[in-house]
Amino acid sequence: MILVGNQRGGGYDLARHLMKEENKRVELHDLRGFVSDDLHGAFQESYAISRGTKCKQHLFSLSLNPPKNEDVSKKDFEKAISKAESRLGLQDQPRAIVFHEKFGDDGELRRHAHAVWCRINAENMRAIQLSYSKNKLQEVSRELYIEHGWTMPRGHLNPELTDRRNFSLAEWQQAKRVGKDPKEEKVRFQNAWAVSDSRQALSNALQEQGYILAKGDRRGFVAVDHDGEVYSLSRWVGVKAKQVREKLGDAKELPSVEAAHDQAAKIVADRLQQIRVEHAEKHRKEQIAENERQEKAKQEQTKSQAQLLTEQRERRIHEEEARQARFRTGLWGFWDRVTGTHKRTTEQNQREILEAKKRDEAETAKLRQQQLQEEQKRRDAAAKERSEYIEQQRELRRDTQKLNRSPSHQTQNDGPAPER
Repeated sequence: MILVGNQRGGGYDLARHLMKEENKRVELHDLRGFVSDDLHGAFQESYAISRGTKCKQHLFSLSLNPPKNEDVSKKDFEKAISKAESRLGLQDQPRAIVFHEKFGDDGELRRHAHAVWCRINAENMRAIQLSYSKNKLQEVSRELYIEHGWTMPRGHLNPELTDRRNFSLAEWQQAKRVGKDPKEEKVRFQNAWAVSDSRQALSNALQEQGYILAKGDRRGFVAVDHDGEVYSLSRWVGVKAKQVREKLGDAKELPSVEAAHDQAAKIVADRLQQIRVEHAEKHRKEQIAENERQEKAKQEQTKSQAQLLTEQRERRIHEEEARQARFRTGLWGFWDRVTGTHKRTTEQNQREILEAKKRDEAETAKLRQQQLQEEQKRRDAAAKERSEYIEQQRELRRDTQKLNRSPSHQTQNDGPAPER
């Protein structure tokens, strides 16, 4: 059942839309918590209460659309509305339920429902916060599909639960570090069950999530992962064993737990081998890029050294010209020699020449030191990257070999128990 909800104001327009006669049949099924006995009056009450707050969208409207070919009773609609109400935190809030029956494009008469709540808590005069309402309604929707055994549209599944057969190196390493989350595993089983209308469809859906459908020792249908762990299908999906048998038939044609383990392990081992090849190719390209960066860095260093030498040479010329300008010529030059001024100027120039030489040498040494440090950082980074690459390749090889030769010894996992 697809659930679509949103916060809104405009109670008058909403009431008019819900009660318009374009449907084959319109039924105001329930009004709870309102004084009025009609929809327009009820929503007007909600608006009047909201005037005592800053809330503009004082209503929450929810539409409930069951699968096309399913006959859903009013009682089932009420249960679905109550489940959504509880998940959204709207219990005991004034609520209206309207049923519509209309002909679809195929000419079939179908029933769907609308539920509308007042968001204003009259006791504290504050609007109820509806955080993550879309995600919560999607969870409820998935549960309804599983509960009623309806085939769920794939676009309605959790997009984060991607095909596990195409995991990346980072995802594999993370999975090894943190292990499996029982809640996430249960959702994966439920999704696979909900989108499947046959044994083959379920088998394919489970393979996408890393499991092989098999014939269990104690139970008819189980799923096995690459570690050899065995999951009771009915317990992890959350349905009765009878429902599983009715949907999937006889388990005799399925592989044994041992054969399923070998198949699941082979799928993961093949993917790990593929990752090893991809990882090696990525490392090769990175090495080529790193060599190009090293060569470019050397060229930049040579350019910086040449630029510094040019600047120092030009500065020495200007400084030498300035020092020579201190010597006076003619009669004044003769006077400077007689008085010793010429000698003192010469000594000053020699000191400055020595200081300039030390300065230039210090600048050259500083530049070279900076370049050596940068070069060392690049070498350290390259060595670290190389070391990590080698270790990752070894880890992938060990994991692949372990999967290829691991014995098929498993214990059946009946459900998401705490000890997991």
